[in-house]
Amino acid sequence: MLPLRGPAPRRGGPGAGGDVVTGAWETVIGLEVHAQLLTATKAFCGCAAAVGGAPNSRCCPVCLGLPGALPVLNRQAVELTLRVGLATGCRIAPVSVMARKHYFYPDLPKGYQISQYARPLCEEGALTVDGRRVRLKRIHLEEDAGKSVHGAGGTRVDLNRCGVPLAEIVTEPDLRSPAEAHATLRALRQLLVYLGVCDGNMEEGSLRCDANLSLRRPGSTALGVKTELKNLNSFRGVEAALRFEAERQAALLEAGERVRPETLLWDAAAREARPMRGKEDAEDYRYVPDPDLPPVRVDPAWLDAVRASLPELPAARAARFVALGLTPYDAGVLTADPALADTFEAVLGAGAPLAAATSWVSGELLRHANERGLAPADFPVPPAGLADLLKRVEAGELSNSAAKTVFARMVDEGGDAAAWIRRLDLGLVSDEDALAARVAAIVAANPSELARYRAGESKLFGWFVGQLMADSKGKADPRLASRLVRERLDAGADGD
Repeated sequence: MLPLRGPAPRRGGPGAGGDVVTGAWETVIGLEVHAQLLTATKAFCGCAAAVGGAPNSRCCPVCLGLPGALPVLNRQAVELTLRVGLATGCRIAPVSVMARKHYFYPDLPKGYQISQYARPLCEEGALTVDGRRVRLKRIHLEEDAGKSVHGAGGTRVDLNRCGVPLAEIVTEPDLRSPAEAHATLRALRQLLVYLGVCDGNMEEGSLRCDANLSLRRPGSTALGVKTELKNLNSFRGVEAALRFEAERQAALLEAGERVRPETLLWDAAAREARPMRGKEDAEDYRYVPDPDLPPVRVDPAWLDAVRASLPELPAARAARFVALGLTPYDAGVLTADPALADTFEAVLGAGAPLAAATSWVSGELLRHANERGLAPADFPVPPAGLADLLKRVEAGELSNSAAKTVFARMVDEGGDAAAWIRRLDLGLVSDEDALAARVAAIVAANPSELARYRAGESKLFGWFVGQLMADSKGKADPRLASRLVRERLDAGADGD
């Protein structure tokens, strides 16, 4: 199929973080997010739900919808969906119904998907994103389809994914820019990971997003004709695809043409959308209650137990960190991932100073983890080991820069801080006479910098301290070094 070509971006539009189309058009966006639930088995049978495995090795007559095969609903899948509903303030239906959603795809051998339609598990919740309320229309439970694998030898079908449980989370059309859609998806992923209901891995497809977009005149409350961008699997992809589509629709409308209700596929490499099919309405799917599955009944005791099991949510945890003394920015970084927040609290609990723990966990630890492709939970230096290192810096045993050298060795080779400090001879030099002599030598060797400092370039103080730290290979006591440099620079000609 031919791609849908978009016009060149307008000045002040895409990428500015606000509405893509300003002035003449208002952008209206809604998201449908599919989150793969972290159950051991599939939604309606005992096949493993994990990603991977040899093609078609994790499927059974229920997955394939063979005659006589009867589905049995996975209670854990219901419970995980309820966790999302409760965490977002949804109204939980005491009785909901599984339905058959009919459509034909090669990777859906039954010819229908078991989903929910008229009576979903959760409705009318909300998500707070950057202080703004995004309404959630519904959250329902459904099964995934299989996967068509396209290659040089043709297209093959892998049905391992058939029947994997998904929570579909549908927002109201409350978003007004691709940047808001990006932020909403990121916030939703963070919540799902905190709740332990989804691993949030967008590369493997554990979290996927469909985005609906339409344009309307500012001030209008009516919705325009919408198109749907399918299976967006990255935050940047969501934002880029929506920018493209907003510009494309605006160009059509301004040319006096109409927008066709279509489902589109986003080509991330070409950065363009391609028509996939006409946009379906609910009637096209011929929903009917699944005759093989009884209604899902959620009794109050079960719901209370699920509510009691909810963890501290990211917003509450960030607020608690701010109350400890962190800036909102640092609290946001440290609560972005629950494992990272756990590590921070464990480092604090092991006695590390607050400021150092904040700086090192959000800085050095995260940098090493990212460079090595490690999840915070798999980081090789235990929190107590990092706390021990930071306490030694606080006690004046080694400089901050030397501590970074020690930490890098601990990450790559293991061992504790004390052993690496001895092995690398990184103990702090606090001999005042020896350091004063080095300061005198450095100042004498740089007369032009000294003259500029004394002429008013005060920032050269830091340069002289840096020279001393480099000269001592990072071992000079920083506080003593600063005092000695200051005294020498300010001593006047007689003290040179």
